[in-house]
Amino acid sequence: MTHGMRTDAYTSHPGGGGDWRENATRYALLPLRIFLGVTFIYAGLDKLTDSAFMKDAGAGSVGDMMRTVRDSSAIPSLVDLALKSPSGFGYAIALGELAVGIGTLLGLLTRLAALGGALISLSLWLTVSWASDPYYYGNDLAYLMAWIPLVLAGAPLLSLDAALRSRRRRRTGGYR
Repeated sequence: MTHGMRTDAYTSHPGGGGDWRENATRYALLPLRIFLGVTFIYAGLDKLTDSAFMKDAGAGSVGDMMRTVRDSSAIPSLVDLALKSPSGFGYAIALGELAVGIGTLLGLLTRLAALGGALISLSLWLTVSWASDPYYYGNDLAYLMAWIPLVLAGAPLLSLDAALRSRRRRRTGGYR
């Protein structure tokens, strides 16, 4: 008696059935999406509610933080740009994190939100955490890498993007 080896481990079933491996594959990005969404919402709200952070100068201010990292950053001119209006930069980062977090958590324009998250993480890595030694102590690089799968795959399940796509498909008779 011979036993066959299964070679179609990633076959999808229209009804969403399948074995546990197929379901795990289908939902693999959901924990990452939830974590990044909640974290960026929290980071944005934390900045917006911290009166010291939004100031141009003073203990805990975005201005002092930018002046501290200016000479050790990979792109000092980016820090100089932020220093033209530290509180404006602080609000831009906070509102950007909030928008990225909400979009990611809801799965609305997920690829665009993830790209925004990746760009925020990249800018923070090149400025604030660039001098971390060894490099893996700076968390912004890890966040940058975490955003890439969502930029590539979006939010195919349990998202507003998926609901809108399904609605569009029903209206067009299954095309698109």
